[in-house]
Amino acid sequence: MKNLSLRTEDLSAGYDRSPVIRNISLNARPGQILTLIGPNGAGKSTLLKTLAQQLEPLGGTVFLGKDPIKSLSANEIAKSMSLLLTERIDPELMTCRDVVATGRYPYTGRLGILSAEDHFKVDEAMALTHATELSERSFRAISDGQRQRILLARALCQDPGVLLMDEPTSYLDIHHKLDLLDLLRRLVKEKNLTVIMSLHEIDLAQKVSDVVVCIKNGQIDRMGTPEEIFSDEYIKTLFDIEQGCYLTYCGSPELPKSGGKPSVFVIGGGGSGIPTYRRLHRQGVAFAAGVLHKNDLEYPIACALASEVIVEEAFEPIGDEAFENAKALASSCDDVICCLTKFGTLNARNRELFMHFSKRSHH
Repeated sequence: MKNLSLRTEDLSAGYDRSPVIRNISLNARPGQILTLIGPNGAGKSTLLKTLAQQLEPLGGTVFLGKDPIKSLSANEIAKSMSLLLTERIDPELMTCRDVVATGRYPYTGRLGILSAEDHFKVDEAMALTHATELSERSFRAISDGQRQRILLARALCQDPGVLLMDEPTSYLDIHHKLDLLDLLRRLVKEKNLTVIMSLHEIDLAQKVSDVVVCIKNGQIDRMGTPEEIFSDEYIKTLFDIEQGCYLTYCGSPELPKSGGKPSVFVIGGGGSGIPTYRRLHRQGVAFAAGVLHKNDLEYPIACALASEVIVEEAFEPIGDEAFENAKALASSCDDVICCLTKFGTLNARNRELFMHFSKRSHH
Protein backbone atom coordinates (compact mmCIF):
# COMPACT_ATOMS: atom_id res chain seq x y z
CA MET A 1 0.00 0.00 0.00
CA LYS A 2 1.14 3.52 -0.78
CA ASN A 3 1.86 6.07 1.91
CA LEU A 4 -0.12 9.03 0.61
CA SER A 5 -1.50 12.19 2.15
CA LEU A 6 -4.67 13.90 0.97
CA ARG A 7 -4.73 17.68 1.16
CA THR A 8 -7.10 20.46 0.15
CA GLU A 9 -6.52 24.15 -0.42
CA ASP A 10 -9.47 26.58 -0.26
CA LEU A 11 -11.82 23.88 -1.51
CA SER A 12 -15.41 24.84 -2.34
CA ALA A 13 -18.03 22.42 -3.64
CA GLY A 14 -21.75 21.95 -3.97
CA TYR A 15 -24.53 21.27 -6.43
CA ASP A 16 -25.69 23.21 -9.51
CA ARG A 17 -22.89 25.72 -8.98
CA SER A 18 -24.26 26.55 -5.55
CA PRO A 19 -21.59 25.96 -2.87
CA VAL A 20 -22.40 23.83 0.15
CA ILE A 21 -18.84 23.93 1.52
CA ARG A 22 -16.38 26.80 1.26
CA ASN A 23 -12.71 27.46 1.89
CA ILE A 24 -11.90 23.98 3.18
CA SER A 25 -8.17 23.53 3.83
CA LEU A 26 -7.09 20.33 5.54
CA ASN A 27 -4.23 17.85 5.47
CA ALA A 28 -4.80 14.15 6.19
CA ARG A 29 -1.56 12.21 6.74
CA PRO A 30 -0.52 8.54 6.59
CA GLY A 31 -1.06 6.62 9.81
CA GLN A 32 -3.86 8.92 10.93
CA ILE A 33 -7.66 8.89 11.12
CA LEU A 34 -9.16 12.27 10.34
CA THR A 35 -12.84 12.40 11.30
CA LEU A 36 -15.46 14.89 10.15
CA ILE A 37 -18.17 15.74 12.67
CA GLY A 38 -20.93 18.32 12.68
CA PRO A 39 -24.70 18.74 12.40
CA ASN A 40 -26.76 17.22 9.62
CA GLY A 41 -26.62 19.26 6.45
CA ALA A 42 -23.34 20.92 7.40
CA GLY A 43 -21.55 19.60 4.29
CA LYS A 44 -19.65 16.52 5.52
CA SER A 45 -20.94 14.18 2.80
CA THR A 46 -20.51 16.88 0.15
CA LEU A 47 -16.88 17.25 1.20
CA LEU A 48 -16.26 13.49 1.05
CA LYS A 49 -17.92 13.18 -2.37
CA THR A 50 -15.73 16.02 -3.64
CA LEU A 51 -12.58 14.38 -2.28
CA ALA A 52 -13.72 11.17 -3.99
CA GLN A 53 -14.18 13.01 -7.32
CA GLN A 54 -17.89 12.28 -7.37
CA LEU A 55 -18.50 16.04 -7.32
CA GLU A 56 -16.54 18.62 -9.29
CA PRO A 57 -14.97 21.30 -7.05
CA LEU A 58 -16.38 24.78 -7.51
CA GLY A 59 -13.06 26.22 -6.41
CA GLY A 60 -9.76 25.32 -4.79
CA THR A 61 -7.64 22.20 -5.20
CA VAL A 62 -7.49 18.61 -3.94
CA PHE A 63 -4.02 17.05 -3.77
CA LEU A 64 -3.43 13.29 -3.66
CA GLY A 65 0.13 13.06 -2.46
CA LYS A 66 2.00 15.82 -4.25
CA ASP A 67 -0.24 15.83 -7.33
CA PRO A 68 -3.42 17.82 -7.95
CA ILE A 69 -6.01 15.07 -8.17
CA LYS A 70 -7.51 16.46 -11.38
CA SER A 71 -4.15 15.81 -13.11
CA LEU A 72 -4.48 12.07 -12.42
CA SER A 73 -6.39 9.53 -14.51
CA ALA A 74 -9.37 7.67 -13.06
CA ASN A 75 -7.31 4.49 -12.97
CA GLU A 76 -4.43 6.20 -11.14
CA ILE A 77 -6.89 7.54 -8.55
CA ALA A 78 -8.52 4.12 -8.15
CA LYS A 79 -5.11 2.57 -7.42
CA SER A 80 -4.41 5.17 -4.75
CA MET A 81 -7.75 5.91 -3.08
CA SER A 82 -10.65 3.68 -1.98
CA LEU A 83 -14.19 4.60 -1.01
CA LEU A 84 -16.59 3.15 1.53
CA LEU A 85 -19.77 5.19 1.24
CA THR A 86 -23.22 4.88 2.78
CA GLU A 87 -25.00 3.69 -0.38
CA ARG A 88 -25.97 0.05 -0.01
CA ILE A 89 -24.97 -2.21 -2.87
CA ASP A 90 -27.08 -5.22 -3.79
CA PRO A 91 -25.18 -7.40 -6.27
CA GLU A 92 -27.00 -10.42 -7.61
CA LEU A 93 -25.42 -13.88 -7.70
CA MET A 94 -22.12 -12.70 -6.20
CA THR A 95 -20.27 -14.36 -3.37
CA CYS A 96 -18.51 -12.26 -0.78
CA ARG A 97 -15.19 -13.10 -2.42
CA ASP A 98 -16.54 -11.93 -5.77
CA VAL A 99 -17.46 -8.57 -4.22
CA VAL A 100 -14.02 -8.16 -2.63
CA ALA A 101 -12.37 -9.09 -5.94
CA THR A 102 -14.00 -6.12 -7.68
CA GLY A 103 -11.51 -4.02 -5.77
CA ARG A 104 -8.81 -5.39 -8.08
CA TYR A 105 -10.42 -4.12 -11.30
CA PRO A 106 -8.13 -1.06 -11.53
CA TYR A 107 -5.26 -3.54 -11.92
CA THR A 108 -6.78 -6.18 -14.20
CA GLY A 109 -7.22 -4.36 -17.48
CA ARG A 110 -10.34 -4.38 -19.64
CA LEU A 111 -10.98 -8.12 -19.45
CA GLY A 112 -11.11 -8.14 -15.66
CA ILE A 113 -9.10 -11.35 -15.37
CA LEU A 114 -7.43 -11.70 -11.97
CA SER A 115 -3.76 -12.67 -11.83
CA ALA A 116 -2.14 -14.73 -9.11
CA GLU A 117 -1.13 -11.48 -7.38
CA ASP A 118 -4.72 -10.23 -7.56
CA HIS A 119 -5.99 -13.42 -5.94
CA PHE A 120 -3.36 -13.04 -3.23
CA LYS A 121 -4.52 -9.45 -2.56
CA VAL A 122 -8.15 -10.62 -2.30
CA ASP A 123 -7.21 -13.31 0.21
CA GLU A 124 -5.02 -10.90 2.16
CA ALA A 125 -7.78 -8.27 2.39
CA MET A 126 -10.32 -10.83 3.57
CA ALA A 127 -7.90 -12.15 6.17
CA LEU A 128 -7.15 -8.61 7.40
CA THR A 129 -10.86 -7.93 7.92
CA HIS A 130 -11.54 -11.37 9.48
CA ALA A 131 -13.88 -12.19 6.59
CA THR A 132 -12.27 -15.32 5.15
CA GLU A 133 -15.02 -17.59 6.49
CA LEU A 134 -17.57 -15.57 4.47
CA SER A 135 -15.73 -16.14 1.19
CA GLU A 136 -18.24 -18.44 -0.54
CA ARG A 137 -21.41 -17.06 1.02
CA SER A 138 -23.82 -14.94 -1.00
CA PHE A 139 -23.29 -11.25 -0.31
CA ARG A 140 -27.07 -10.87 -0.14
CA ALA A 141 -27.34 -13.45 2.64
CA ILE A 142 -25.02 -11.89 5.25
CA SER A 143 -25.67 -9.37 8.03
CA ASP A 144 -25.03 -5.62 7.86
CA GLY A 145 -21.98 -5.99 10.08
CA GLN A 146 -20.55 -8.69 7.84
CA ARG A 147 -21.31 -6.59 4.75
CA GLN A 148 -19.29 -3.70 6.16
CA ARG A 149 -16.34 -6.03 6.68
CA ILE A 150 -16.64 -7.28 3.10
CA LEU A 151 -16.86 -3.74 1.72
CA LEU A 152 -13.87 -2.70 3.81
CA ALA A 153 -12.00 -5.73 2.42
CA ARG A 154 -12.94 -4.61 -1.10
CA ALA A 155 -11.61 -1.12 -0.36
CA LEU A 156 -8.36 -2.51 1.06
CA CYS A 157 -8.06 -4.87 -1.91
CA GLN A 158 -7.44 -1.80 -4.10
CA ASP A 159 -4.15 -1.41 -2.22
CA PRO A 160 -4.91 2.26 -1.46
CA GLY A 161 -2.91 4.90 0.33
CA VAL A 162 -6.08 6.85 1.18
CA LEU A 163 -9.41 5.48 2.40
CA LEU A 164 -12.55 7.66 2.40
CA MET A 165 -15.50 6.51 4.53
CA ASP A 166 -18.91 8.16 4.88
CA GLU A 167 -20.70 7.05 8.06
CA PRO A 168 -19.15 3.55 8.03
CA THR A 169 -21.01 2.55 11.22
CA SER A 170 -24.47 3.77 10.15
CA TYR A 171 -26.20 0.40 9.86
CA LEU A 172 -24.32 -1.42 12.60
CA ASP A 173 -25.21 -2.44 16.15
CA ILE A 174 -22.82 -1.50 18.95
CA HIS A 175 -20.90 -4.79 18.72
CA HIS A 176 -20.17 -4.33 15.04
CA LYS A 177 -19.47 -0.61 15.40
CA LEU A 178 -16.72 -1.34 17.90
CA ASP A 179 -15.44 -4.29 15.87
CA LEU A 180 -15.18 -2.22 12.69
CA LEU A 181 -13.53 0.79 14.33
CA ASP A 182 -11.06 -1.37 16.25
CA LEU A 183 -10.16 -3.12 13.00
CA LEU A 184 -9.79 0.22 11.22
CA ARG A 185 -7.60 1.60 14.03
CA ARG A 186 -5.23 -1.37 13.73
CA LEU A 187 -5.11 -1.28 9.93
CA VAL A 188 -4.26 2.42 9.92
CA LYS A 189 -1.23 1.77 12.09
CA GLU A 190 -0.13 -1.48 10.45
CA LYS A 191 -0.59 -0.30 6.85
CA ASN A 192 0.12 3.41 7.43
CA LEU A 193 -3.18 4.29 5.76
CA THR A 194 -4.59 7.78 5.50
CA VAL A 195 -8.24 7.67 6.55
CA ILE A 196 -10.82 10.43 6.23
CA MET A 197 -14.29 9.56 7.49
CA SER A 198 -17.45 11.13 8.81
CA LEU A 199 -19.21 9.89 11.95
CA HIS A 200 -22.50 10.74 13.61
CA GLU A 201 -21.43 8.97 16.81
CA ILE A 202 -19.27 11.70 18.28
CA ASP A 203 -18.47 9.58 21.33
CA LEU A 204 -16.77 7.10 18.98
CA ALA A 205 -15.11 9.92 17.03
CA GLN A 206 -13.64 11.11 20.32
CA LYS A 207 -12.12 7.68 20.92
CA VAL A 208 -10.87 6.62 17.48
CA SER A 209 -9.69 9.84 15.78
CA ASP A 210 -6.24 11.38 15.56
CA VAL A 211 -7.61 14.61 14.09
CA VAL A 212 -11.18 15.91 14.32
CA VAL A 213 -12.54 18.44 11.81
CA CYS A 214 -15.75 20.17 12.84
CA ILE A 215 -17.91 21.24 9.90
CA LYS A 216 -20.65 23.79 10.49
CA ASN A 217 -22.52 25.94 7.97
CA GLY A 218 -20.32 24.60 5.16
CA GLN A 219 -17.01 25.64 6.71
CA ILE A 220 -14.40 24.33 9.12
CA ASP A 221 -15.49 25.62 12.50
CA ARG A 222 -12.63 24.06 14.45
CA MET A 223 -9.90 21.46 13.86
CA GLY A 224 -7.55 19.65 16.23
CA THR A 225 -6.96 16.56 18.35
CA PRO A 226 -9.92 15.09 20.27
CA GLU A 227 -8.45 16.60 23.43
CA GLU A 228 -8.52 20.03 21.81
CA ILE A 229 -12.00 19.66 20.32
CA PHE A 230 -14.14 17.90 22.87
CA SER A 231 -15.48 20.06 25.65
CA ASP A 232 -19.05 20.16 26.93
CA GLU A 233 -19.57 23.77 25.89
CA TYR A 234 -18.04 23.50 22.41
CA ILE A 235 -20.01 20.38 21.44
CA LYS A 236 -23.17 22.10 22.68
CA THR A 237 -22.36 25.07 20.44
CA LEU A 238 -21.32 22.98 17.42
CA PHE A 239 -24.60 21.05 17.39
CA ASP A 240 -26.80 23.94 18.60
CA ILE A 241 -27.97 21.90 21.60
CA GLU A 242 -30.68 23.85 23.38
CA GLN A 243 -32.28 21.06 25.40
CA GLY A 244 -29.98 18.89 27.49
CA CYS A 245 -26.22 18.71 27.10
CA TYR A 246 -23.29 16.57 25.98
CA LEU A 247 -20.90 15.24 28.64
CA THR A 248 -17.45 14.94 27.11
CA TYR A 249 -16.07 13.14 30.15
CA CYS A 250 -18.69 10.40 29.78
CA GLY A 251 -19.07 10.60 26.00
CA SER A 252 -22.83 10.83 26.36
CA PRO A 253 -25.70 13.15 25.45
CA GLU A 254 -28.07 13.90 28.33
CA LEU A 255 -31.72 14.93 28.27
CA PRO A 256 -32.77 18.12 30.10
CA LYS A 257 -33.03 17.84 33.89
CA SER A 258 -36.45 17.70 35.54
CA GLY A 259 -37.58 21.14 36.64
CA GLY A 260 -38.92 22.25 40.00
CA LYS A 261 -37.93 21.93 43.64
CA PRO A 262 -36.17 18.64 44.46
CA SER A 263 -38.32 16.14 46.35
CA VAL A 264 -35.60 13.50 46.80
CA PHE A 265 -32.04 13.87 48.11
CA VAL A 266 -29.57 11.25 46.87
CA ILE A 267 -26.41 10.48 48.83
CA GLY A 268 -23.97 8.96 46.36
CA GLY A 269 -20.39 8.88 45.16
CA GLY A 270 -17.97 6.73 43.22
CA GLY A 271 -20.65 5.91 40.63
CA SER A 272 -23.06 4.43 43.18
CA GLY A 273 -25.68 7.13 42.63
CA ILE A 274 -25.85 7.03 38.82
CA PRO A 275 -28.53 4.30 38.48
CA THR A 276 -30.72 6.18 40.97
CA TYR A 277 -30.18 9.51 39.18
CA ARG A 278 -31.27 7.92 35.93
CA ARG A 279 -34.30 6.18 37.44
CA LEU A 280 -35.55 9.40 39.07
CA HIS A 281 -34.85 11.36 35.89
CA ARG A 282 -36.83 8.87 33.78
CA GLN A 283 -39.73 9.22 36.21
CA GLY A 284 -39.60 13.02 35.98
CA VAL A 285 -38.74 13.40 39.68
CA ALA A 286 -36.67 16.46 40.55
CA PHE A 287 -33.87 15.48 42.91
CA ALA A 288 -30.76 16.82 44.61
CA ALA A 289 -27.41 15.05 45.04
CA GLY A 290 -24.51 15.28 47.45
CA VAL A 291 -22.10 15.49 48.97
CA LEU A 292 -19.96 14.82 45.89
CA HIS A 293 -16.31 15.67 45.34
CA LYS A 294 -15.60 17.63 42.18
CA ASN A 295 -13.39 14.82 40.86
CA ASP A 296 -15.97 12.10 41.51
CA LEU A 297 -16.83 10.17 38.35
CA GLU A 298 -20.56 10.71 38.89
CA TYR A 299 -20.24 14.47 39.49
CA PRO A 300 -20.76 15.54 35.83
CA ILE A 301 -23.83 13.27 35.51
CA ALA A 302 -25.26 14.66 38.75
CA CYS A 303 -24.72 18.21 37.44
CA ALA A 304 -26.52 17.30 34.20
CA LEU A 305 -29.54 15.62 35.82
CA ALA A 306 -29.98 16.93 39.38
CA SER A 307 -31.75 20.17 40.28
CA GLU A 308 -29.06 20.92 42.86
CA VAL A 309 -25.70 19.35 43.72
CA ILE A 310 -23.81 19.88 46.97
CA VAL A 311 -20.07 19.63 46.29
CA GLU A 312 -16.74 19.52 48.05
CA GLU A 313 -13.32 20.27 46.60
CA ALA A 314 -11.38 17.33 45.16
CA PHE A 315 -9.23 15.32 47.59
CA GLU A 316 -10.58 17.22 50.63
CA PRO A 317 -12.65 15.68 53.44
CA ILE A 318 -16.26 16.83 53.44
CA GLY A 319 -16.22 20.05 55.46
CA ASP A 320 -18.74 21.76 57.71
CA GLU A 321 -20.13 24.06 55.04
CA ALA A 322 -20.88 21.31 52.52
CA PHE A 323 -22.27 19.07 55.25
CA GLU A 324 -24.62 21.73 56.64
CA ASN A 325 -25.79 22.70 53.15
CA ALA A 326 -26.53 19.05 52.35
CA LYS A 327 -28.31 18.57 55.67
CA ALA A 328 -30.53 21.63 55.09
CA LEU A 329 -31.35 20.65 51.52
CA ALA A 330 -32.10 17.03 52.46
CA SER A 331 -34.37 18.25 55.26
CA SER A 332 -36.47 20.10 52.70
CA CYS A 333 -36.95 16.94 50.60
CA ASP A 334 -39.63 14.30 51.04
CA ASP A 335 -37.20 11.41 50.85
CA VAL A 336 -33.49 10.66 51.25
CA ILE A 337 -31.84 7.81 49.35
CA CYS A 338 -28.35 6.60 50.27
CA CYS A 339 -26.65 4.64 47.51
CA LEU A 340 -23.38 4.07 49.36
CA THR A 341 -22.56 0.82 51.13
CA LYS A 342 -19.05 1.85 52.18
CA PHE A 343 -17.60 5.12 53.42
CA GLY A 344 -13.99 6.30 53.43
CA THR A 345 -11.96 9.03 55.05
CA LEU A 346 -12.87 11.78 52.59
CA ASN A 347 -16.62 11.10 52.49
CA ALA A 348 -17.04 10.06 56.13
CA ARG A 349 -19.57 12.81 56.76
CA ASN A 350 -21.88 11.28 54.16
CA ARG A 351 -22.28 8.43 56.68
CA GLU A 352 -23.19 11.04 59.31
CA LEU A 353 -25.67 12.57 56.84
CA PHE A 354 -27.18 9.14 56.16
CA MET A 355 -27.47 8.32 59.86
CA HIS A 356 -29.16 11.65 60.53
CA PHE A 357 -31.91 10.80 58.06
CA SER A 358 -31.85 7.01 58.47
CA LYS A 359 -35.38 6.84 59.87
CA ARG A 360 -36.83 8.07 56.57
CA SER A 361 -34.11 7.13 54.13
CA HIS A 362 -33.66 4.19 51.75
CA HIS A 363 -30.31 2.44 51.51
